[in-house]
Amino acid sequence: MADNRRWWALVVIALAQLMVVLDMTIVNIALPSAQVALHMSDGNRQWVITAYTLAFGGLLLLGGRIADLAGRRVAFMTGLVGFAAASALGGAAVNQGMLFGARALQGVFAALLAPAALSLLATTFTDPKERGKAFGIFGAIIGAGAAVGLLAGGFLTQYLDWRWCLYVNVPIALVAFAGAWALLPGGGRHPDARLDVPGALLGSAGMLSLVYGFSEAESRSWTDGLVLTLLAGGVALLGLFGYWQTRAPVPLLPMTVVRDRQRIGAFLTVLLVTIGMFGVFLFLTYYMQRVLGYSPVKTGVAYLPITVGMVTGSTQVAARLLHRVPPRVLMVPGLLLAAGALALIAQVGVEPAYASHILPGMLMLGLGMGTAMMTSVSLATGNVAPRDSGAASATFNTAQQVGGSIGTALLNTIAASVTTRYATAHAASVPDKALLAARAAVHGFNVATWWAMAALLLGALIAGVVVNADRAPTPQAPRERAPEPVDSAT
Repeated sequence: MADNRRWWALVVIALAQLMVVLDMTIVNIALPSAQVALHMSDGNRQWVITAYTLAFGGLLLLGGRIADLAGRRVAFMTGLVGFAAASALGGAAVNQGMLFGARALQGVFAALLAPAALSLLATTFTDPKERGKAFGIFGAIIGAGAAVGLLAGGFLTQYLDWRWCLYVNVPIALVAFAGAWALLPGGGRHPDARLDVPGALLGSAGMLSLVYGFSEAESRSWTDGLVLTLLAGGVALLGLFGYWQTRAPVPLLPMTVVRDRQRIGAFLTVLLVTIGMFGVFLFLTYYMQRVLGYSPVKTGVAYLPITVGMVTGSTQVAARLLHRVPPRVLMVPGLLLAAGALALIAQVGVEPAYASHILPGMLMLGLGMGTAMMTSVSLATGNVAPRDSGAASATFNTAQQVGGSIGTALLNTIAASVTTRYATAHAASVPDKALLAARAAVHGFNVATWWAMAALLLGALIAGVVVNADRAPTPQAPRERAPEPVDSAT
């Protein structure tokens, strides 16, 4: 592909990924308003996030294989159209069940779109210098997408309606579709790719069982029979999934992808990081809107320091040093910085603490996450055989979305449980019900944020021990890839 065309293709790929990121941050800002409009309970509100991330994470490996079978461009464009349609359905939701269903459908099409996008990026830029620049731009655009989502979510929720936070995906998807039609190359199909339906069923059912078990723990307790059955069943199903992947003729998760030490380190790190991060963003939104009384627009503006930090970490730190220093030299300090940020945020009270705790915490969090995540993306997608590029990209995204699903359900359950206990224990000593509710909510958020920090620290430990490469790997050059799809019988 010509140089100019290749860089324009990067814009199209990043625009689609931006839509997925924007959708997540927009919904976070809109969630308090949607909760009131559709009469959701505090225990159920997390399903607006979890329904999306669960479908996304549970089907990503299947989506990656479909991209290998049908071609990355076809999968990419189909995902765009489906995501737009599901977004329109969610915007028109008349009850919480319809919204949850639309969010799950968004996740289904995102599972087709995301691995195709990352695979297209990884196979388009193979020169180390260009690859670092492309991934830096990709990371910066994703960071900008978070900012655009937060600001747009604030303005749309405050001045129009929370429903427009979903409708806005439609024009973005149509623009990306037109760009993909004009700029992205065809091909990328591998005749020997097959769909592993049993693997998809086992993996998705296992994740659904785990996340549902975590979410039910808030209302039933951790020792409830149904909760324990769901958690144990989820672990068993995921164990069967792993066993089947070693026996399947064409597995969703090829062993060549997960046997690489560097990729395993990247996958585990991303899993733990997103377990910690997704719930924290949810808590911060409620803290600023419900406790500090911020408007949706002010909340969106208040989130901007995270984006500044992410763009700086990905483009000015990771992109410049990625092929000069060992990856763990970037990942470990980045994760430790992010963990320190959560330790600062976890100390807020009902009194305004934006300037003293939230602002510096957000800057630290964005800088650390931008540095660590961009390095992890390169580790996860580098040095992968072309026929497995979809599976490798999907596995990275799976770790991210599964971590988000578990993190949102688990941390929301911890926060809700702690909030209830605090309110019950202090009901007599704090007669002001509004003050009691605010203190209880903040205490719940703080305890859950300490758990999130622990997840980041564990991620830093894994990155430091498992990731031992001298430099981030790069994929095979195009001339080495060309002969591979010729003979599907071998």
